[in-house]
Amino acid sequence: MIRYTLRCDKGHEFDGWFRSSDGFESLRAASQVTCAHCGSAGVEKALMAPRVVQARNDTPDLHTPRNDHEAALEKLRHHIEENSDYVGMSFAAEARAIHEGLAPERAIHGEAKLEDAKKLLEDGVPVAPLPFRMRQRAH
Repeated sequence: MIRYTLRCDKGHEFDGWFRSSDGFESLRAASQVTCAHCGSAGVEKALMAPRVVQARNDTPDLHTPRNDHEAALEKLRHHIEENSDYVGMSFAAEARAIHEGLAPERAIHGEAKLEDAKKLLEDGVPVAPLPFRMRQRAH
């Protein structure tokens, strides 16, 4: 995973984690990388210095929110995990089945390939990307 410091066209800075540099570029080209503050899709990599850990006890705590934005995202993640069903890679098929009345209506979250997510939106299925990775996939 690569962590980038990002800046939107409105001047907001925020961090983003990506599988690779190519992964960032393809998501950005598809307008899937948006500002965590204002939602703008005009996002570029900002200049950043590498982080060098000097001692073992300087290791950052990745489980504690660093600011109010991270705390709000953590609260949202917890709410989604508690109030919806994780359907994994079956998300696109399950969302479509719910939309078409072929499956019981309920809140779900999961994963979808970019082309499958675009097709859902084109077909009027109400879906939205989450601004974080779910814990089921994070471990």
